[in-house]
Amino acid sequence: MAARCTRLSARNTDALLTSLILPVMLMLVFVYFFGGAIDTGTRYVTYVVPGVLVLCAGYGAAATAVGVAGDMAEGVVDRFRSLDVGGTSFLAGHVAASAARNAAATGVVLAVALAIGFRPEAGAAGWAAAAGVLAAYVLALSWLSAAVGLLAKSTEAASGFTFLVLFLPYPSSAFVLVDTMPGWLHGFAGNQPVTPVIESLRGLLLGQPVGGALWQALAWCAGILAVSVAASGMLFRRRTA
Repeated sequence: MAARCTRLSARNTDALLTSLILPVMLMLVFVYFFGGAIDTGTRYVTYVVPGVLVLCAGYGAAATAVGVAGDMAEGVVDRFRSLDVGGTSFLAGHVAASAARNAAATGVVLAVALAIGFRPEAGAAGWAAAAGVLAAYVLALSWLSAAVGLLAKSTEAASGFTFLVLFLPYPSSAFVLVDTMPGWLHGFAGNQPVTPVIESLRGLLLGQPVGGALWQALAWCAGILAVSVAASGMLFRRRTA
């Protein structure tokens, strides 16, 4: 199932290129168009890259919803069930393909970031921890996307989830300091799941103290993952009953 979903992703050239190019274009826009006007206390490219990595991960993981919805609408799942392929294998294949897409996209973003001046100071342990946090976020969001794909009645409806995931990093610490936002937005920006993930990546990659952000990020990822896996199993049984 993982190999099948990975091949399907590779054959969908338009979606694959978008998932690779869009995060890079957004990073370049923020660094070169807005970076000179935004004061973050450090070089803006250094500040913004962790947020772009999370944006990239979210976009790649959200595509899982479209893939699952497409399989459900086309009836291929009925064929899989006749071959005794269970729902767990089917959904896990989509999640594994999401991880592969995100690994490729993250590599592209990091390569371009290094080319335009991003200079991380993390050691081997810091890089490993950052990769673990990002992988946990991708895993949790991919399973949530799988649940959304099972809820959606069409691929068009499932694609709406992508816009929600792309929006979340904006009211967070991804591109500007939370303190610069209006007071009524502070509560949401500081306590939504994306912010601790970004702060964890920023601290780990730049060799700075992470504080409680790391545990908050892992707690959010674990909670989303647990709920999403349970919901996906229930929704798959209901859709295929």
